[in-house]
Amino acid sequence: MELDSALLSLNQTVSGPGPFILLGVPGLEGLHGWIAVPVCLLYLASLVGNTLLLGLVAVDKTLQAPMYQLLGLLAAADLILATSTVPKALAVLWGLSDEISFAGCLAQLFVAHVAFIAESSVLLAMAVDRYVAICQPLRYGALLSQRVVGMVAVAAVTRGACVMAPPVVLLQRLPYCGHRALPHTYCEHMGVARLACGDTRPNIWYGLATTLLSPALDLGLIGASYALILRAVCRLPSSGARYKTLGTCGAHAGVIVLFYTPALFSFLAHRFGHHTVPGHIHILLANLYVVVPPALNPVVYGVRTKQITQRLRHLLQRARKVGTDMPAVPHTLSV
Repeated sequence: MELDSALLSLNQTVSGPGPFILLGVPGLEGLHGWIAVPVCLLYLASLVGNTLLLGLVAVDKTLQAPMYQLLGLLAAADLILATSTVPKALAVLWGLSDEISFAGCLAQLFVAHVAFIAESSVLLAMAVDRYVAICQPLRYGALLSQRVVGMVAVAAVTRGACVMAPPVVLLQRLPYCGHRALPHTYCEHMGVARLACGDTRPNIWYGLATTLLSPALDLGLIGASYALILRAVCRLPSSGARYKTLGTCGAHAGVIVLFYTPALFSFLAHRFGHHTVPGHIHILLANLYVVVPPALNPVVYGVRTKQITQRLRHLLQRARKVGTDMPAVPHTLSV
């Protein structure tokens, strides 16, 4: 019996366990179809908004300033974060496909978490960009350039990959003893680790350390940047400029809260509130941070930016003009 168990563990270590079954939102199985509707609409909005914003920043030569290039990086991170998780989540909620291979599960959680960490890094860079632009305007050109934006992009992806490579190795080394049912709509690090029948303490402590040193640290630095920005804004002589800047900072703060709060809650609930937080609350919040911020970011950071709004209006006007200038196709009647 012990020999069979050892052989099973060895076989799983080499080839991995069988495919996992994603159960969706536990306790709300009868509402899966209704839950999928807003998730699908938000995903479509994120696809359209971020693709349009990314294409506009990439093609339009008037949008080559660091601020707009950072918006392009944010749009790219949003597309990857949403697309790596939401299509599979919709397939699970609609009952189309609930299986995912072990390799596919590891790939999904790696890409999703790397995209999340990269987006967090870009949000931090954008907060620093706004701080320099408002509080140190004379040094803006020297401190922030296209080269710096390129370094931010490389550093964001490298940081995410370095943070997420060890959990993938740790998950591959765990025995799963035939456990396949995963109560989630997509694969998360600790969600998969909970299925293991081995010692998951390294996963728990590593996950906690990276949560505190990655998104939690970024959130603290972003908060400090906006606090300095608000202090500088409150000293502006013009009340109109103060209200405009406060409105913009308020919108940014709202999206940042929607991005970090559900994510940090999900990460920490896996480690400390696994038996106290209701499963459906945990899974719903985990789906919230991969679909709501990607849908809102193009509006809050893009459409509310004057230059991008002007370019969008220009493109729409050109599209209408092309549509009206097209010659009508003559219709012929056959007898």
